[in-house]
Amino acid sequence: MKKHILLATFVTVVFQAIAQITYPVNGVADPRTGAYAFINASIVKDANTVIANGTLIIKDGKITAVGKASVPEGYVVIDCKGKFIYPSFIDIFSDYGIPIPQRTGGQTSFFGPQQLTTNTKGPFAWNQAIKSEVNGYQLFATDATKAATLRAQGFGTVVTHQKDGIARGTGTAVLLSDDKENLNIIKDKAAAYYSFSKGTSTQTYPTSIMGAVALLRQTFIDVDWYIQNRPLKEGINKSLEAWYENRSLPQIFETNDKWSGIRADRIGDEFGVQFIIKGGGDEYQRIKEIAATKAPYILPLNYPEAMNVEDPMDARYVSLTDLAHWELAPGNAAAFEKEKIPFAFTLADLKDPSAFWPALRKAIDYGLSPKAAFEALTITPARLLNLEHEVGTLDVGKWANFLITTGDLFTDKAVILENWVKGQRYPVDAKSGLEQPGQYKLAISGPSGITEYTLQVKSSNEASVVGLDTLSVKFRIDGKQVSLQLAPKTALRPVKSDSKDSSSASQTSRLLYILSGVDYGDSWQGVGMDNNGTTVNWTASLIKQEDAKRNNMPTAKALPQSKILYPFSPYGNEQLPVQQDILIKNATVWTNEKDGRLEHTDVLLKGGKIAQIGKELNAPGARIIDGTGKHLTPGIIDEHSHIACFSINEGAQSVTSEVRIGDNLNPDDINIYRQLSGGVTTSHILHGSANTIGGQTQLIKLRWGKDDAGLKFEGADPFIKFALGENVKRTAQTQGNIRFPDTRMGVQAVIADAFQRAKDYEQKLKAGDKTVRRDLELDALVEILNNKRFITCHSYVASEILGLITMAEKYGFRVNTFTHVLEGYKVADVLKKHGANTSTFSDWWAYKMEVQDAIAYNAAILYKMGLNVCINSDDAEMGRRLNQEAAKTVKYGGVPEEKALKMVTLNPAKALHIDHRVGSIKVGKDADVVLWSDHPLSIYAKALYTIVDGVVYFDWEQDLRKRKHIAKERERLLQRMLTEARSGTSVSPARPTPQLLLHCEDYEQVDGHYISAYDELHEEKAAF
Repeated sequence: MKKHILLATFVTVVFQAIAQITYPVNGVADPRTGAYAFINASIVKDANTVIANGTLIIKDGKITAVGKASVPEGYVVIDCKGKFIYPSFIDIFSDYGIPIPQRTGGQTSFFGPQQLTTNTKGPFAWNQAIKSEVNGYQLFATDATKAATLRAQGFGTVVTHQKDGIARGTGTAVLLSDDKENLNIIKDKAAAYYSFSKGTSTQTYPTSIMGAVALLRQTFIDVDWYIQNRPLKEGINKSLEAWYENRSLPQIFETNDKWSGIRADRIGDEFGVQFIIKGGGDEYQRIKEIAATKAPYILPLNYPEAMNVEDPMDARYVSLTDLAHWELAPGNAAAFEKEKIPFAFTLADLKDPSAFWPALRKAIDYGLSPKAAFEALTITPARLLNLEHEVGTLDVGKWANFLITTGDLFTDKAVILENWVKGQRYPVDAKSGLEQPGQYKLAISGPSGITEYTLQVKSSNEASVVGLDTLSVKFRIDGKQVSLQLAPKTALRPVKSDSKDSSSASQTSRLLYILSGVDYGDSWQGVGMDNNGTTVNWTASLIKQEDAKRNNMPTAKALPQSKILYPFSPYGNEQLPVQQDILIKNATVWTNEKDGRLEHTDVLLKGGKIAQIGKELNAPGARIIDGTGKHLTPGIIDEHSHIACFSINEGAQSVTSEVRIGDNLNPDDINIYRQLSGGVTTSHILHGSANTIGGQTQLIKLRWGKDDAGLKFEGADPFIKFALGENVKRTAQTQGNIRFPDTRMGVQAVIADAFQRAKDYEQKLKAGDKTVRRDLELDALVEILNNKRFITCHSYVASEILGLITMAEKYGFRVNTFTHVLEGYKVADVLKKHGANTSTFSDWWAYKMEVQDAIAYNAAILYKMGLNVCINSDDAEMGRRLNQEAAKTVKYGGVPEEKALKMVTLNPAKALHIDHRVGSIKVGKDADVVLWSDHPLSIYAKALYTIVDGVVYFDWEQDLRKRKHIAKERERLLQRMLTEARSGTSVSPARPTPQLLLHCEDYEQVDGHYISAYDELHEEKAAF
């Protein structure tokens, strides 16, 4: 039995001939197989099993024995005394060996040229972002350079896929050896992958997150329809066939933030799929909601970099939210462990794989247990993708993928010496900071016996001989080979070029020894020659290891002090505010009911409802708020808003009734809090005006701190946004606009066509036609025809208003609300006869041609004609001052004060069919009220308390205290960031945080993120 300290490099060539059954051999066949026994090791079999002084036996790339096994005859024995053996790591969200296609042409700008159909040739999906037919194994090519980089971090297996598109096809599980592709692939289809990003697709649709959601939902529906009815009119569709076949695989969904993960899980719930979510790193901010999804997660380790905030001008634009996330992000994995959410780690999103170990050790510093870290790199990813019979632990029958380390990787300053993949040895490069400085016993064996030295190694290219100052040493180690030259001090001095001694032979003759050998970690061996040219053998063994500063060692711990707030915003709360019984005493109460305005009146809020209205009320245990000299009104209702969203327009097509604003709510939007400070309690969040029939709207209550589901107004009737005029026909676009319509009469034609299609569709459904494809676009229109969904229409010009009313009456539906309606005063009688509500601006005009006839008296005229009139914002900033906007109708038209206040309270409640719940102060209605410091229509009025469902969501005094705390917290975090930057840590330039202020016309997709084009001009307005 042949015994070695550690295996020599040359044996790795053995495996290159193994299993090449179907490939011809160019040369002499080498039938040898790899049979090795690793003895005396601490074998970490799995997270719960460590075998001391154990033996690991492998043959032909597989594990044949592990534990206290005896070594079979003929095996190469490798002594691993003092070493640890771990399973190699697994990354199930990789693109190793698969190139990412690059976008060629195309854009998604609202006013840019449109590409309405796919450019993909062949029998595939109508949308080129659906690439479910793509298979990773058909694209995969072994990349020795990248494989070495991944192996250096400890990885032996990855599941790799093409990271492009909304449906990305399948990923393939591969081993990170340098063998050919067919020998590395262990599972051709390991998982199916999805995302919200359309990637390199140049097709215009979708241009928003809600569009991506709609496309996914419709494709799930289309797949079932296609399988049941193929081929029918659809013909052959390989994308839908592949999607169906891939549903039996583990399903992985890439997201980049906490809300997207929850959004993806809801899609899965709708269609009976449990997605494995690849997260974005901020999930700790909503970990309870994440846990409720029951979804396993794949977590990146790309924490935010510290920013250069030396310049105060730069520092002032960095948001406190970003500062707090920078401090807290390394605790993301620990939050998952605490909630017992299954998770795996990925190298994805790291700019450099070498940042993996510092990031992982930082996660451990922030509370992640070493055991959970180990499982997240081994058995958990294996189980998630049903690979646990192949890799993930050191069990008999599995692939011989393992690491040899100097100690416990997750607690010690241990390093990876070797990474064995498929039973093939891959030394880890010393350039990764894995050399072992310390004292070595150097033994040189020659004809005259053994000469011993003590060698002091300082780095990969510096060493000295301890106690023998007459010798000089040239030393180099690169993780594979070691070279040493020992000579008298004078021998290595430069020799003059004209010296008779300048020949290499003469130089060599002065050396005592020239040695060359192989690096086996903490022992080396090889051959050399002495100054007489005689061959010698030599070994070097580690006597004492020194603590060296390595790149993968953690820095000094500095644990976070920031608190997780709900929402994750400077004005969030550590605990969500709770419902209270509240008695507001002695206020002037604007009831909006027949009682009108009541002086010196008490209002009791109990159980989230208005319980009593009267004088000298008593409520034991209730919170008392003194309303003396103050005014109590119903909460303001904004009929037309665009706050609290990640995207507002899906304008790629003329009809997009399938998209839903509710699919992309943003509960962290600071405008929720700002509008609470202006007395707003309910907002109607509308789709934009990019297309004729836009998306489904979402009514929300401004419950600051709740998640997106918690914002939604329960039980409210569903609405949808229509639009007329310049935005729809794209007046501002004169080149490359191929999207119909181009004219106002074309707009009418689109509406007529849509409802005729909806009627025909409904008739087929009622007739029981099993071949009818369920169409989310037409479903919404059928709801309108059946009076189950209601229209709010962006409009300006009188002729267009009349045209839509005519169309509605032809098809048997009513336009619920004409919004903006700036020429409504011209056709007020027709509007009233039709039964429409109106929602207008107080005094906006002159911002485009179709509003040139707008007047400040529009609201007053409509009111006097007997219409239900609302004043809306359509603007995040104006939404904070709707009480003042209503006040303008008193000036422009002499509207009575109480009637003016109703334009932003009871009237929008009526328009939205929620006046039985909100809009007035009446016993039994929701406790949505505002206590003002002054007359509510005054420019001096401040909202002192804004209460929703009996919960105080805005408190003026508390807000003042928060501002002081925010200033202190900013200063603390900036100082910490400065300290880290000055310590030599890599920093990035300070960057502002753009704030989303979406309007009717806004949408833009940049690098997969959907933002407002307006905001690109206002990035300097950081969210503080």
